[in-house]
Amino acid sequence: MQRRPLLILVAAAVLSTGSSVPLAQARPTGPATATPAPAPAAPAAVATRGAVHAATRVTSAPAPGVTLTSLTYGKRDANDYWTVQVNLPQQPDGPLTGAPLALGPHDTAQRVAKDLDAAGFPPRVERVTTPAYADRPAGVLGWTVRTGRYAEEADASALVARLKAAGFTARTRYTAQDGTDEDAPQRVHVLRIDLDAFGGRLAAGHGPALKGTEKLTDLIGASGAVAGINGQWFYNSAPGGMYVKDGRILGSATQGRAGVRLDRGGRSFAVDTFTTRVTVTAGGETAEVDGVNRLPGEVWNCGGVGGDQPTERPQHDLKCTDPSELVRFTPEWGAPPAGAGAEAVLDARGRVTAVHTTRGAAVPAGGSTLQAIGDSAAWLLRTARVGATLSFDERIRDGQGRTVALGPDTTILQVGPSLVRAGRVAVNAVGDGIVREGPDQSFTYDWTVRANPRSMIGRDDRGRLLLVVADGRDPGVSEGLSIDAAARLMRSLGAREALNLDGGGSSVLATSAGIVNRPSDAAGQRSLGNALLLLPR
Repeated sequence: MQRRPLLILVAAAVLSTGSSVPLAQARPTGPATATPAPAPAAPAAVATRGAVHAATRVTSAPAPGVTLTSLTYGKRDANDYWTVQVNLPQQPDGPLTGAPLALGPHDTAQRVAKDLDAAGFPPRVERVTTPAYADRPAGVLGWTVRTGRYAEEADASALVARLKAAGFTARTRYTAQDGTDEDAPQRVHVLRIDLDAFGGRLAAGHGPALKGTEKLTDLIGASGAVAGINGQWFYNSAPGGMYVKDGRILGSATQGRAGVRLDRGGRSFAVDTFTTRVTVTAGGETAEVDGVNRLPGEVWNCGGVGGDQPTERPQHDLKCTDPSELVRFTPEWGAPPAGAGAEAVLDARGRVTAVHTTRGAAVPAGGSTLQAIGDSAAWLLRTARVGATLSFDERIRDGQGRTVALGPDTTILQVGPSLVRAGRVAVNAVGDGIVREGPDQSFTYDWTVRANPRSMIGRDDRGRLLLVVADGRDPGVSEGLSIDAAARLMRSLGAREALNLDGGGSSVLATSAGIVNRPSDAAGQRSLGNALLLLPR
């Protein structure tokens, strides 16, 4: 049953003190476990629109100035059930076998429902709506078609098999994860950090090379961190979106997408949107550099420059392409990709030490390589000469068009969307590309509207940092949150500014004692492109 949306307002008594912890341990994963917690405090009230339920909290203090609170709230509804979604074709009269859309126009949904009914599967046509976002009004996203109602997933899976045999494309769904019920069971883990009392800093970290992934617990162990949370999305085993570490641009921007900027170890904290412009001057000519530390030609999340297709606007989890690109590689990347094109090898002063008609040379210590594909290869071969110096200009601008000055400890992680700005819920859904362009809104439905595990970072009105993970995809235990619900949860936790981090199976919060939450992948925690680490110095 889809209950009406309920606004979670975690009572001030629950979290304003900063109490934090490994939620009665939403079942620990793997050999790592969280620090043993003291006996749970008395249940705290969690107010929802029209009802008040008990929220159990468990609290510990991993370090001075750092508290960890895990909350269990909501309740399982006996009317929630497993059902089967039947996919819709891209065209109204398209084939049902291999149909790709989770939802679509009403007429198409009605046509599929009619075919289902004729095949002996009683259909339901259900409307899917979105709430109001900061840059998009509330409205109808589309219609989805479902059939069947079961207490167990196995029975729904058996129906999927029968539907496929009948020529339909289908998958199971659990109604409590539709994203419409904020009274659904949840387990939320909140690390609240007073950096002045702690005496350390929050910083980004990655493995030995950007090209490669590491588990959060390994990053914590290698760095001596007290705690950490997953960071950016990653594609081709490398972080996606603008990544600034120690004041250096290590990752390309998704133009106009949200991110978090940290200075002074996190004592200065800002959620904003960011763009970058990187240019190179060679042989008296200036050209735009399409990317930094990513595979040439592949623009994940789109939002690039220079004629990318199908769009230069951000589109989350969509790969745009560009056959003619200049991409700079720094030593942090590791071994650059090899292939056709051209490249210039530069020393630490930008002096060209070699020019090649293929790509793949190692990056010199302190230097860089500039790779080119397509028409850009001809430009690079014409303008770059051994012994000459190539000059790069890198500029970052915020959402107001102001230049962002990079200090020696500046960190920027471009993830998104924004969740809270100036104490108000502010999800930039269209600008951040989590509402897809075009008629196919399946991604928007699955990723943005439906409930998923979420990771978030924020700052409260006392300047304390919030690292938050909501578990999900665990029916009857913790269903997860829609993006809108994640924003309102962060606001209810006292956030004045908050940003969404990578989520789903990547969502993980850990201390030096082990994993706090329950990652949703069956294998446990994923290897990550990078993370945010709470370092003691």
